[in-house]
Amino acid sequence: MPEHFQHGLIVGKFAPLHAGHEALIRFALARCQRVSVWVYSRPDFPSMPSPLRRGWLREVFPAHLFPQLTLLPDAPNPPLNDAPDAEHQQYVKVVLDTWNVRPDVVVTSEAYGSPLAECLNIAHLPFDPERRQTPTSGTAIRADVHASRHFLNPLVYAHFVERVALVGAESTGKSTLAAALAGDFGSHFVREYGRDIYEREDGHLTPEHFLEIALGHRALEDEAVRTPGQGRYLFVDTTAATTLMWSYLVCRTALPELHALADAAKGRYAHTFLCADDFGHQQDGWRSNTEVRSVQQAFIVQDLETRGVRFHKVGGELAARIGQVRATL
Repeated sequence: MPEHFQHGLIVGKFAPLHAGHEALIRFALARCQRVSVWVYSRPDFPSMPSPLRRGWLREVFPAHLFPQLTLLPDAPNPPLNDAPDAEHQQYVKVVLDTWNVRPDVVVTSEAYGSPLAECLNIAHLPFDPERRQTPTSGTAIRADVHASRHFLNPLVYAHFVERVALVGAESTGKSTLAAALAGDFGSHFVREYGRDIYEREDGHLTPEHFLEIALGHRALEDEAVRTPGQGRYLFVDTTAATTLMWSYLVCRTALPELHALADAAKGRYAHTFLCADDFGHQQDGWRSNTEVRSVQQAFIVQDLETRGVRFHKVGGELAARIGQVRATL
């Protein structure tokens, strides 16, 4: 068998893409002038459909760094995953012929590699079939993604991170609790981005500033979930729904784009905790007073209930609040 080939083919579910898959692809890229990767499964995975899985491959193997890598599209009516191997082999052969894709080698870590290569009348290049280099599988990872996250690229694991929103009026302990929870769970947290803009503008905010706050906050979240060391939960201080409230309190209006972000917040967070206003108001030079805080808290509760957001109340000292969050999660 030659050491190098013109065109390698890799077929798999990549559900999710893990370190073993990455090593397989790098192995193929080192031995083939070009490599085609075909992602397919039937039934597909509703929580990570094939376009998302191809997206992971594009992010981990970006085209400007790996121009020799091609991602094949979805093909219609693939066989069921538990269909006989011969049915899958024939399906792959027919579809590749239809696409005019002509590999000269199949690269796999699976037992189906040799029979598929024989059906296609091409070579088979095995890679680590005993899984010594990466002792896991997609099936094992799906059984407990969070316990297996060390096998996942942070770009992939970000999809499985559960965002935990901490909401409440000013001076209800959100910032302190977010940082403490991140430390307690060995994870990351996202600060209240509105404070950055408020201080930058010396308190003079427009509706455009509140949209900037909501967009910037989302960007910080998206950055955090992709950061190495992120655990199962990302703790988030405030949401776009609260930013919308502040836009009306300060400007008496809000931009349509901010309304859309506030609407999207309902499905963005796996868990929402309302921090109680059950301790003394902490004045930092920017905040209002205790009476105003009570009004803000009422507005936030009204918004949560109107939108149908399921939330849990936490109160008391910091240790008690951490315990309440931990018990729920």
